[in-house]
Amino acid sequence: MGGFFAAASKEDCVFDLFYGIDYHSHLGTRRAGMAVYNPAEGFDKAIHNIENAPFRTKFTKESNSMHGTMGIGCISDFEAQPILVRSHHGTFAITTVGKINNSDAIVNEIIKKHTHFFEMQNGDINQTELVAAIINQKENFIEGIQYAQEIIDGSLSMMILTPKGIYAARDKMGRTPIVMGKKEDGYCASFESFAYLNLGYSDYKELGPGEIVVMTPDNVKTLAAPGKDMKICTFLWVYYGYPSSSYEGISVEQMRYNCGKYLAQRDNVKPDIVAGVPDSGIAHAVGYSNESGIRFSRPFVKYTPTWPRSFMPTHQTKRNLIAKMKLIPIHELIKGKSLLLIDDSIVRGTQLRETTEFLYNSGAKEVHIRTGCPPLLYGCKYLNFSRSTSEMELIARRVIKELEGKDPDDAILKEYADPNSEKYEKMVQKIGEQLHFTSLRYHRLDDMIKSTGLPPEKLCTYCWNGEE
Repeated sequence: MGGFFAAASKEDCVFDLFYGIDYHSHLGTRRAGMAVYNPAEGFDKAIHNIENAPFRTKFTKESNSMHGTMGIGCISDFEAQPILVRSHHGTFAITTVGKINNSDAIVNEIIKKHTHFFEMQNGDINQTELVAAIINQKENFIEGIQYAQEIIDGSLSMMILTPKGIYAARDKMGRTPIVMGKKEDGYCASFESFAYLNLGYSDYKELGPGEIVVMTPDNVKTLAAPGKDMKICTFLWVYYGYPSSSYEGISVEQMRYNCGKYLAQRDNVKPDIVAGVPDSGIAHAVGYSNESGIRFSRPFVKYTPTWPRSFMPTHQTKRNLIAKMKLIPIHELIKGKSLLLIDDSIVRGTQLRETTEFLYNSGAKEVHIRTGCPPLLYGCKYLNFSRSTSEMELIARRVIKELEGKDPDDAILKEYADPNSEKYEKMVQKIGEQLHFTSLRYHRLDDMIKSTGLPPEKLCTYCWNGEE
């Protein structure tokens, strides 16, 4: 995933930029960057690897040495950004959030025009550099941004820092958010709505799908009006979003409470306690506990003082080990107990199986598992959540293949996506058996949509039902 932040101020904006970016650390673990513009000195930029140290540690020097009245920055799981570009538009810095599925075709078309690209490790072209190259095909930023959003298969939100202002453009279908804050001496733009509140900003506006604005220290001007159609990622509420965030006016924490409530209404087990897998499963568990009347407890906690989320190796086996090592049991709350544990989702199933075994080994009598979303059946086409996860790594897809004896086609997958079907019941039962759960229930898609309070047509649910 990834997140970004921008600030435009009549005074130096670096303090706000530094902490605004830092508030997005839950969205990425690999790279981060800052770019600022100062009328007297021009552009300055820094990018660091944050795999083994948090953003604040890596960018402490820049927070003191950089100066500017406008700036952008990001936390990313993939591309090194923001990048600094010089073109017929002049010099500008750009940062993006999204996923480009047809990058090879776009690159081949642009290369015909004698444009070259610098490459990342393993020969992959930097997505943000590609977006800059697309924008440079047009005569101005507005046309270039709209052209990029038109030809890209996937999703694309971006911020562009220029000497005249900061362009902020939300994905044409609004799959990811951009919200804006205002205070006496300037404005900011942010992926997460909470990131600017402690910096003295108040809510100003939330960009609509495809909306483009330009932000200066004095004002925010709309350059392209928002579209009517929206498909915002539902996984933002279920997993990505920080509890204090809101998207489209819908609180992440409240949505997760609602998920837990609807899970409890359809359940019939009577465990001793309800618990959530830290951190994103906790609110779901609180909602379940409040609705069911079953006591909420924390039978294990995550140790993070020196092991933040960024302290995660890229190799999956090592990631699983570190994730397991972070969990510290509280044996008095586990031994001899029947536990109902709620996680936001089940992807590969590896970590949740190990968590369950860890609870059994700590003396648990039963471990019932519930999830905050339906079974993941499709790899995400629109965000980089599953860029490193093929569909056959999804445990639901693996189990379906075992049950069917072949790779399932879309018609078969539709049957397994129906929570009222016999095939769905067999899939859930087999997943529970393979992962050694006492019982397993998933959140239903209709209940999850109801948990947001938004109309179904405004939500992207592709990874659960394959519908675009």
